Amino acid sequence: MVVLGSTGSIGTNTLLLCKRHNINVEAISCGKNVELLNEQISNFSPKFVCVGDEKLRGEVKGISKDKIFIGQEGLLDMLEVSNSKKVVNSLVGFAGLRPSLKTQKLGKKLALANKESLVVGGKFLDTSKILPIDSEHFGLKFLLENKTKPSRLIITASGGAFYKTPLKSLKMATAKDALKHPNWSMGAKITIDSATMANKLFEVMEAYWLYGIKHIEALIEPTSMIHALVEFVDGSTSAHISRADMKLAISHAVLENVDETIISHTNLLELKSIKFHNISLKKYPIFSLKEQVLDTPDIGVVINAANEVGVFAFLKNECGFLDISRIVLKAAKKFRDAKILNEDEIFKLDKEVREFAKRELNAKI
Repeated sequence: MVVLGSTGSIGTNTLLLCKRHNINVEAISCGKNVELLNEQISNFSPKFVCVGDEKLRGEVKGISKDKIFIGQEGLLDMLEVSNSKKVVNSLVGFAGLRPSLKTQKLGKKLALANKESLVVGGKFLDTSKILPIDSEHFGLKFLLENKTKPSRLIITASGGAFYKTPLKSLKMATAKDALKHPNWSMGAKITIDSATMANKLFEVMEAYWLYGIKHIEALIEPTSMIHALVEFVDGSTSAHISRADMKLAISHAVLENVDETIISHTNLLELKSIKFHNISLKKYPIFSLKEQVLDTPDIGVVINAANEVGVFAFLKNECGFLDISRIVLKAAKKFRDAKILNEDEIFKLDKEVREFAKRELNAKI
């Protein structure tokens, strides 16, 4: 198996499962966390590793220098030389797209935690062969095995760090505040996306590409115990319930046939506190783009690019929290007629939108 993004939350949990089930880890990658990467090299003895920058090559230990790949092109080259039939892609952001495309072109099975791959390039991926690593889409996969025709898909959101924060207070919100997710332990970028609800918008797009259904809704369920629901044409609704632990979704993508306890069962008595709430578009304006992205999925490239610019600027204290949504909505309006005909156009449009978003941020500052 190849694990891209092995030092992140999904990657480290994937390696725990590999160790538990004696799965050979042929190749791993990280962006900057070479210290943890070296521990993983010691524990799993991969044949190949990839790091984000040439400057980090000398810090990698326990593997010959000719087996170390560098950067985005290095990831693609590492996939090319690996013999593994399955690739776990848990990279963060737009950087995960090329490895996803490459994985499928090489005929390898893609276990996908990088939601941006589907958001920006879903039309160029064979979604029928993707194993989704996401609590919501893992839940939908199980529920859709029902033979009754579905009428609507529903995914849930916790509301993120600011669910209980008054709207008027968000103007002064800091990155430190936004990174305090109430239920999940995740990386910085996805945690900010949860606070703006961009993450849920992306998951709506993922569900569309994975299951080919446009009737998709999202509701806030603050406990994160119900991850997905499917309404069927006969009037029934099924829900997928589990504790908030990504090891469950990872195990079904990594192992495929799971016949053991992965996480402890939900205490059904705790469900008495379950309540669903609509997503406030005043508080989470990014989610107002839901119908637009379902009608014109190519705009996913635009939303993702502008969102990444905004999020990373916010994390560096270069803009305010509300500026993230402002920039995304401006980009979605300016590039609303975007059409993508081939893979190269994804990268061209991504660059154009990022330049626009940076200009808008600088003009505001």
